[in-house]
Amino acid sequence: MSLRRKSSSSHDRPHGHGLQDLKTAVIKQEKRVQSSLCSIVFLVTSLKTICLVLFYYSFSIGITFYNQHLFQHNHQALSITMCHLIFKFILAFLIRQVLECKNQVPRVTLSWSDCIKRVALAGCVSSLDIGLSNWSFEMITVSLYTMSKTTAVIFILFFSLMFKLEKFRWSLLFVVFFIFTGLFLFTFRSTQFNLKGFILVMTASVLSGLRWTLAQMVLQKNEIGLHNPIDMMYHIQPWMILSLLPLSAGIELQEMATSDQYFRFSLWSVLLTNVGYVLIGAALGFMLEFSEFLLLSYTSSLTLSISSILKEICVLGLAILINNDKITLINGVGLVICFVGVMVHVCSKAIEMNEKSKHNRHFTVEARKMLTKKGFANDSSEDEVELFSFDRDR
Repeated sequence: MSLRRKSSSSHDRPHGHGLQDLKTAVIKQEKRVQSSLCSIVFLVTSLKTICLVLFYYSFSIGITFYNQHLFQHNHQALSITMCHLIFKFILAFLIRQVLECKNQVPRVTLSWSDCIKRVALAGCVSSLDIGLSNWSFEMITVSLYTMSKTTAVIFILFFSLMFKLEKFRWSLLFVVFFIFTGLFLFTFRSTQFNLKGFILVMTASVLSGLRWTLAQMVLQKNEIGLHNPIDMMYHIQPWMILSLLPLSAGIELQEMATSDQYFRFSLWSVLLTNVGYVLIGAALGFMLEFSEFLLLSYTSSLTLSISSILKEICVLGLAILINNDKITLINGVGLVICFVGVMVHVCSKAIEMNEKSKHNRHFTVEARKMLTKKGFANDSSEDEVELFSFDRDR
């Protein structure tokens, strides 16, 4: 033992310098590898994000104008939304079956208790959000609808604070003030304002905030296993159907049964045309919901917020160009103020995420330092462990 200690002490200094040189060389090589891979990874990630955003844009903007055109000519928005939900459930079921047959791996199937505790509330809220949003299209313009739905950011913040997904920041008060002030000015003395439609879309906006907060909680639960958008849609659609069925049946069933466009049709061509319109809307709704969950699963909430702002600007521009929606000077000022509020929220969120990433990097550096002593590798005999052990690793 004494000979070993003497030998090890006599070689401590050169051995430490050798490790230091090796450590320096490894760090330099690591930096070269990181610099070469960084640009490739960044490019691939950027292209993936852009593709997901454009995929989301195409269906979100498309279904907004399609539904507005459809529901202003067919005043059965809730019943048509019910058909959309049934179509989406059947399509999600068929896709799951195809994937199971192809991969020979069973898909995630939640138990009834997990469905009730985890998914039921999100499904009920989602159906009311979609149903009331579509119903409001019978009475209001695309521009008013878009501006009103912008307030969902406020309600997402509110419910995130309630469920402790977000921490309170004073900047949130400025966000609420800007968005509500902008919405008030946008609707002030508007010639295309409808009170009933406005109440419907604002109620839908509140439900939308709760909807996406609950959806975030479901998607972030690793033990649930609903990361795939198809699995999420398959489990959530039945609850959406059950919650919207009483409302659509109580309000529109008699009207739909006596309508010459549906149950009391006189020409098959009229019925088939209307059914075709409903199926097109259902397909767009399926792809929109798929793209939303896909974007939420593979990107950050910050990306979703920024992409939503740009999407709303595109929708408002198209509404003015295509639908000739009228916006006065005061309404335009309100529009700018509202988007300033949303941008304040996005910027504060970006700053918060940057601070978290800095904290995580600092924690990683501290953890690395714990593995060394005085900058050298900690290779003392008392810290020696067996890297390979037959008894342990078998």
